[in-house]
Amino acid sequence: MKREILVVNCGSSSIKFSLFRQLNGGFDIALDGQIEELGHSAKFHFQSAQQNSFNTVEIAPETDHRQALQSLLQWLEPRLDASAELVIGHRVVHGGAQFQQPTVIDNCVLAELQKLIPLAPLHQPHNLLAIETLARLRPDVTQVACFDTAFHATQSRTVQQFALPDHYYDQGLRSYGFHGLSYQHIANHLQQLDPALAAGKLVVAHLGNGASLCAMDNARSVDCSMSFSALDGLVMGTRSGALDPGVLLYLLLDKKLQPQQLSDLLYKESGLLGLSQLSSDMRELLDSDAESAKRAIDIYLYRLCREIAAMVGTLQGIDGLIFTGGVGENSTQIRQQVCERLAWLGVSIDAAANHAGSELISTPASAIKVYVVQANEERVIAELTATAVTTEP
Repeated sequence: MKREILVVNCGSSSIKFSLFRQLNGGFDIALDGQIEELGHSAKFHFQSAQQNSFNTVEIAPETDHRQALQSLLQWLEPRLDASAELVIGHRVVHGGAQFQQPTVIDNCVLAELQKLIPLAPLHQPHNLLAIETLARLRPDVTQVACFDTAFHATQSRTVQQFALPDHYYDQGLRSYGFHGLSYQHIANHLQQLDPALAAGKLVVAHLGNGASLCAMDNARSVDCSMSFSALDGLVMGTRSGALDPGVLLYLLLDKKLQPQQLSDLLYKESGLLGLSQLSSDMRELLDSDAESAKRAIDIYLYRLCREIAAMVGTLQGIDGLIFTGGVGENSTQIRQQVCERLAWLGVSIDAAANHAGSELISTPASAIKVYVVQANEERVIAELTATAVTTEP
């Protein structure tokens, strides 16, 4: 069967999309793009598989999410293969304990996903808005939810349960892990690139504006630095990462912060931005001579390397370290400094390969292989979406 899969990743101020064509079990990307800065200076960019640069589509600057999705469908219509079935696959950040596989969306599924909004308040509402909007615009098209939490369902209860009474775990207060679609791509890619390493013990560092680590054993998640929410773990662009719970109690009870003020502090005003008071962008901080920028980077690296060591402890060893995400893929300085701080593990990288952007950057003498792998959540979503509609009863 000929099938086209539109992959949609709807965020707070942008919509990323990719169109894949499926034929004889394979996938070819036809085009991709994004609509960004929604609501105030919206811009629509796209490129086809044959192009190396983005083109621009004119849209109204005040275009909101719903209008953007409508514009996207109208723009796509003449570019679709009329003889192929269209299916839409969505990145959905939180699937809770219930959704551990890609799932065809109906009203009942959507209602259950809406109950999870408090667990991912920055992401889930926008993910579901796209689903609801496209269902109204194209009720004839099957939509599939692919979950960032699903990859981590293989973790043991020992890892998932907090040191709280059991009934909280039963109510869903547990570690879920995130960035699972990115980690699934890494697992899939390494099984093709380096099967022996993929079967070993890996720490994968997804470093972007949001950042996390995943410990993998034989391509399965055994731990993740993000836990109940996307706030936990590493220092991020604007998110705090792990905090002593006593800090939160102090801010609420002594400093009298309101819940929304606390939420804004932790999600939007902390991390690299809060530490530096300059920027959440690692590139700008690395280029800055400001003392606050240097301090922010030092704290970022300290926490990152500490958490990598914790993942090695969980795995009881390490065979490979993988960098991915915007910072992980593009910052030679961050990769170099992380690997220098992990020299005690036997890590040794080739400076020339690191600066050249090579995929394998460790030296032959390194005790641990170090790879840089480009994130490709979109292809994973396309593959999972195809699986879901193929196996649907």
